[in-house]
Amino acid sequence: MKQNLGKLDRIFRFLLGFWWTTPLAPWAPWEWLNWVIFVVGWIALIESFIGWCWLHDLCGINNKNQ
Repeated sequence: MKQNLGKLDRIFRFLLGFWWTTPLAPWAPWEWLNWVIFVVGWIALIESFIGWCWLHDLCGINNKNQ
């Protein structure tokens, strides 16, 4: 697994993931949507630490040098 996320992208993913996994996360009136937000937050946090995004890989996007 080769890194495909640049420094700025990793910082934004970390901030978004941290925000969406805390009690300060956006609130939705549907419970299932709150769980989706929580899971996406965890995915963003994990991707920010490993520097690899499966969606970027699928689309052939490489921001490592940015």
